[in-house]
Amino acid sequence: MYIFADRLYKKDEIKLDDQKKQIVFTTIDNRDIHEWLTQHHFPESFIEDITNEDQSIVYEENEGFKMAIFKYFVSDEEDELLYHAQNVAIIMTDNKFIFLARERHIIKAVINKLFRRYKPTDSIEYIMYVVIDIMVDHTMHIVDRIDDRLEEIEDRIFDETLDEQEVQKSLYFARRTLNRIGKVSVQHNDIVNKIINHFPVVIRKKLRYEFIDLKEHLSFLINESKTYLDRTGYLQTLLMGFLSNRMNQAMQRLAAISLIFLPLTFIVGNYGMNFHFMPELEWRYGYLAVWGLNITIAWLIFLWLKKKKWI
Repeated sequence: MYIFADRLYKKDEIKLDDQKKQIVFTTIDNRDIHEWLTQHHFPESFIEDITNEDQSIVYEENEGFKMAIFKYFVSDEEDELLYHAQNVAIIMTDNKFIFLARERHIIKAVINKLFRRYKPTDSIEYIMYVVIDIMVDHTMHIVDRIDDRLEEIEDRIFDETLDEQEVQKSLYFARRTLNRIGKVSVQHNDIVNKIINHFPVVIRKKLRYEFIDLKEHLSFLINESKTYLDRTGYLQTLLMGFLSNRMNQAMQRLAAISLIFLPLTFIVGNYGMNFHFMPELEWRYGYLAVWGLNITIAWLIFLWLKKKKWI
């Protein structure tokens, strides 16, 4: 449990004072918060939205509360390019800002960044902007990280030590993450528009440039996620082409080896026939002659294949 007032406080129990401005960060299942919301006539449907893990991005409000559900991307242990979107809820009243997340590390991550930007004189509306901006910046960092990883993959595709399965798995996870970021960013952009439009005119004018910057970041995420999604498709095609080319080269070498031994097999097959009258059988140097013929033919075919760059 964290509360911002004149500074940051960490407490096990929350004591919300209706007369004071308070910025609260805690988990979604915190009973103290649920009781306070219920006592202040927070709609039951809003509480259901907050506690529902499968709840989509949404913005709701009534006379006393504004509530928004956002998505915060969390890395997966299976792969560094795989991220899952988890719900975070933001509740705002005239003098309260409440941030709810399911996992504590999300709360700590947001608080650490807010702590550097927070001033006791900041309005509740400005705090909402800062927190949303922190989450959007976090997503932008993920996209930049995926971009760097894709560059590494592109450089490694033609490496002899390439692990094809590992690269294919990374590209698959990158596509899943980018696709999800693109969809979520579009929804976040809609929610930000609703938040701006429901602010009083004075607040809208005061925070106009901040929210313009926020919307530009969301537009960047929407466009860049599509761009990098196309890039993963290009890398998958490049990888498949490289693997196909490498397979063709292997088949080409096998065909070249078969071509060398084909005439030799024909000659050996002729002298393996059990005919009594075969002139070479009585010749003293017949065995050496056949060997010389085989070596000569094999060498000539080898030189021809080398010239054609089959070997």
